[in-house]
Amino acid sequence: MVIGFFLIFSTNLSAEFPFEEARPLYTGARALGMGNAFTAVADDATAGFWNPAGLIQWTGVKLFGVNKFHDRSDYGFDPKGIGYSYRGFGLFWGNKIALGVESGTPDFNYYGLAYQMSAHVAGGVNVKFKRKHPSDHYQFFGIHHSYDFALLLKPTGNLKFGLLAQQLPEEHGIRWLTIGTACHYWNALFAADIAIPRSGRPDFYLGIEWPITPHFCVRTGYSDRDCTGGFGLDWKWGRIDYARVWEGDFTSDFISAELRF
Repeated sequence: MVIGFFLIFSTNLSAEFPFEEARPLYTGARALGMGNAFTAVADDATAGFWNPAGLIQWTGVKLFGVNKFHDRSDYGFDPKGIGYSYRGFGLFWGNKIALGVESGTPDFNYYGLAYQMSAHVAGGVNVKFKRKHPSDHYQFFGIHHSYDFALLLKPTGNLKFGLLAQQLPEEHGIRWLTIGTACHYWNALFAADIAIPRSGRPDFYLGIEWPITPHFCVRTGYSDRDCTGGFGLDWKWGRIDYARVWEGDFTSDFISAELRF
């Protein structure tokens, strides 16, 4: 069994969808297929969003893009980014933008840094900027900067713990504290996250990933009231993932691609 651990912190969301704020939810079809329980996994190109300390879990460059292809009449959401890691250091740039939502055009640039502090512990930090809309030029940074602070602990080869403390734009102090765990058991990956707000109720996320063959896996999850599922095709130079989330009265489908160099 995978157990989510607990602390404190958040405020009730004013946005209708959780990804409208500078939080990592929905950024990657693999993570979404696992119910957004990804804080302690964070081992692919989306790690810079979920837990920047996870960037040190590979060597080289990983590039990814995500597209919500059904149903875009409800909203559009298209994250993208690139991560680089070498000899215990990691760098990350990412952007996530939502379209057709009530809060306008939430658009965030992430700049991340990771460092492996010991054989079992890594740390990471993100600086996040909200981009202004409308704008007649590309914004490399933006306005209303905020921060993420992260840790990744790996006491054994099959067990990991993750911690992500999130500040949000135009707010003081930590708004969300997310604690996660991930465990390989019986050839499957089990993950659980608990996101604790500064006030209000915590959010719970659970996910499982089963490798059916060396190149194909299926996933299912529970994303704080919503059920999710998906699958992935993996090969030497990259991966393609699909995920569906059942969001109350409608469903949304996502596809993402990762390239490795």
